[in-house]
Amino acid sequence: MPARLTFFAIAAFWLTMNFLLWRSEYGARGSEVSVPMDLVWRKILTAPDASTLNVYQNGERSGFCEFSTSVGQEMAKLDENHLPPAGLVARAGYQIRLYGDISFGSFTNRVKFDGQLQFSSADAWQEVNFKISSRLVTVEVHSVATNQNFHLKIIGDGLNTDATVRFSDLQNPNALLHTFAGNAGGDFFGALDLPGFAAAPTGQKLEWHASRTRGKIGTETVPVYRIETSFLGHTVLVDVSTLGEILRVELPGNISARIVE
Repeated sequence: MPARLTFFAIAAFWLTMNFLLWRSEYGARGSEVSVPMDLVWRKILTAPDASTLNVYQNGERSGFCEFSTSVGQEMAKLDENHLPPAGLVARAGYQIRLYGDISFGSFTNRVKFDGQLQFSSADAWQEVNFKISSRLVTVEVHSVATNQNFHLKIIGDGLNTDATVRFSDLQNPNALLHTFAGNAGGDFFGALDLPGFAAAPTGQKLEWHASRTRGKIGTETVPVYRIETSFLGHTVLVDVSTLGEILRVELPGNISARIVE
């Protein structure tokens, strides 16, 4: 009898825990629970796989992009026989990379981009390198946080700009584009059909909100972490899997990205 009681107690416990797990994953469809932004960020950093997404504008596929992190690359090398070293992120910081190739609107030449951003172990950005290019023009940006400025280089047909801009001068993104790129740059960025931006105060801090909810990926509805913010009056939304893979991105200008299925 004691053995039977023990068996039934264990079975009841197992069924109860599985019910609670099912309820948390599937029973609260449509519900949204706030979670710490740091939790989602750590998930993204330690995702075992890079996030490869197709990019769309106005519903039409226009290119692809891939997001990866140095921490994720290190984690991907690990298995049950090779556990992650203690303080993998805290020890030396981390790097994120975004690259891809896109065409927008009536701009027939494909635009390639490749960016790397280095963070310290305290999540403070240290250095950024970003390059965007097409057959007509190439734009390169390099900045080191401690210098409080960025170096901008634009090379194109009849155009050669090389300048250093202080962060304190960043008042209006549209004005900066035309100041440095001139008419050629205006044509280049205008062809992307990007939304206009209002002038913003220097040092504007983005306020991110993170939650756990459910999102539709393809034909399936799955649990996701959703992070949202507002940038210069436009909403930015990102859905992240429970393993940290980026599943969906919504940006201004009817630009979106979806994970490659």
